[in-house]
Amino acid sequence: MAHKEINIKYEEYGSPDELQECDRELVAAASDATANSYSPYSKFQVGAAVRLGNGKIVSGANQENIAYPSGLCAERTAMFYANASFPGVPMEAIAIVARQDGKFCESPAAPCGACRQVMAEYQTLTGRNMKIILAGSRKILVFEKVDDLLPFIFDSLK
Repeated sequence: MAHKEINIKYEEYGSPDELQECDRELVAAASDATANSYSPYSKFQVGAAVRLGNGKIVSGANQENIAYPSGLCAERTAMFYANASFPGVPMEAIAIVARQDGKFCESPAAPCGACRQVMAEYQTLTGRNMKIILAGSRKILVFEKVDDLLPFIFDSLK
């Protein structure tokens, strides 16, 4: 038997003002996207914004449905829209922001496992790391690649 350990590197910021301008812009787009959330059941509004390799930013918001689990997370709405609109263009970064009952969450909301796996597939598909920015009103976490959130990626594309 061998003892193994996984270390996850990330950066923590206290304010969007500390981020690079392109990342501040992405967090702002994700924050704006929370207004498009359809979440009458959970009252948990999530917005996501994806920066593409061509400089475009696309966003998405969570969409709920009374026939749970027919809804979809903000991250996947944004990534699916990005790939459908700009096929083959790499996704450089994704920012995720959440509000609960109309107030921005102090701590960042992390993507679910399904969203992490979709991020992993797009990252693998393009062969380029996708930065992940999880923004709360008091703390922002920045991960340089999906592997930092999902270390044992299911990957059949390699």
